[in-house]
Amino acid sequence: MGDPTTDILTFDDFLIHWVTEKPNGPALMEADRAQSYADLEETTAKIATMLLNSGLKKGDRIVWIGKNSDLYFSLFYGAARAGIVMVPVGWRLAPSEWAYIVNDTQARLVFTGAEFDQVETALAAAVPHVERFIGEQAARQQIAATARSAFEASGPDDAVLQLYTSGTTGNPKGAVLSNRNLFALRKNSADLDLAYTRWDADEVVLVAMPCAHIGGTGLGIMAIASGLPALVLSEFTPDGVFDAIENRGVTRLFVVPAALHIMLQHPRCTSVDYSRLRYILYGAAPMPLELLRQSIAVFGAEFIQVYGMTETTGTIVMLPPEDHDPNGNARMRSAGKPLPGVQIRIVDENHADLPLGQVGEIWTCSSNNMIGYWNLPDATESTMAQGGWIKTGDAGYLDEDGYLFIHDRVKDMIISGGENVYPAEVESAIFGHPDVLEVAVIGVPDDKWGEAVKAVCVPKSGCEIQEDSVIAWARERIAGFKVPRSVDVIPALPRNASGKILRKDLRAPYWEGRDRQVN
Repeated sequence: MGDPTTDILTFDDFLIHWVTEKPNGPALMEADRAQSYADLEETTAKIATMLLNSGLKKGDRIVWIGKNSDLYFSLFYGAARAGIVMVPVGWRLAPSEWAYIVNDTQARLVFTGAEFDQVETALAAAVPHVERFIGEQAARQQIAATARSAFEASGPDDAVLQLYTSGTTGNPKGAVLSNRNLFALRKNSADLDLAYTRWDADEVVLVAMPCAHIGGTGLGIMAIASGLPALVLSEFTPDGVFDAIENRGVTRLFVVPAALHIMLQHPRCTSVDYSRLRYILYGAAPMPLELLRQSIAVFGAEFIQVYGMTETTGTIVMLPPEDHDPNGNARMRSAGKPLPGVQIRIVDENHADLPLGQVGEIWTCSSNNMIGYWNLPDATESTMAQGGWIKTGDAGYLDEDGYLFIHDRVKDMIISGGENVYPAEVESAIFGHPDVLEVAVIGVPDDKWGEAVKAVCVPKSGCEIQEDSVIAWARERIAGFKVPRSVDVIPALPRNASGKILRKDLRAPYWEGRDRQVN
């Protein structure tokens, strides 16, 4: 008998289903708090009622500014049941960035997490549409005091989530996602009887990445779709993750490679009991083979690489555990194969399909593709091609077995002497150098070659980086034209709120005074 939940496409229907099937099953946990599915259904119905009683209607936006919280997920699910759109905002952003997003949403209610009472003071004069800022304690009290009443549930194609893409230039854009975007792809995978697409009844999902990104909120969605508990960490810390694995029964989690790197450097890492941990999903940035090798050895879990973006509601391509080999293999350099129901094209600059093995821009089409960017018709039109395709902005190719190999962001590609160089490939080659903690590769002006490859490295504690040593290390591992011609050493790489390296900040000093950052 198939999974009956694969036909469910809304938060409202999921909550009604699970409160019938497993009312006492754990649903949402944080610190010493826990809600069963019966609790969560009741709480989210009260939230839907509370928001509607506040004068909001389907299609209106509410904003969350704060760290991860069980309250955030309750508000999100409750709003989604009524078709009110949740907009989580990165807590590490500056107040001016908060103000831009809040104003862009035209939200009348802003909910703030614990430790964020200062948001109202910082923003009040800058966000004229906001009628109320509601802190965590006040929100919990208001929810408890609300009597649930009947409401019209949102449908599969109603918007429920708006995530702002971090963007490396210009203002962030709000990607609008529907119920269908969040849940429909599950049906296509229902017949894949594989360990990583099957969920056991005793599993616990860890939400450790920021809820303002699909890698954070998406794990909460994954849990509710599977009828399993989500354990919420307010923010990623190695100790928090270790405790969740060792003491709270976590069986799977999603992390970015930088987080794995931080965990491996922690003195406690090798003494943790990982026996309950089954799967580590990773993505959002390239994973150097040496880092993956170390992670497999220490954590003992099965690894799944996921590739996607905010505009594709997260994962659309996956590399399964059986394709991971700590000794390395050709497929481990890939992102994996498209999920069932996902189409991938590789196109040239004229949007013509390229043959297998040729690098071009990756386009994708599936039920995961966003509705569009909020109030940005031109940006939506430039990102979404005819036929429902999304232009990812990533460069890659497909092999004869259908595996997708990603080189880098199209805009980050370096053209040196007519040869295309993708920073991720060079960074991966340098990563294992004994003195290098982190590395970013950029293109800088070169009168002869147009652009030259430069590596910007952060040294490990107590180590000194020698330029000649890094260049020689890279030359042993990649083609000569890809090898950095120079190496800079800095104390830390600049990153945005989601942890992505800000290459534009690294490039800026070298391109100062030029019309564009390409020769």
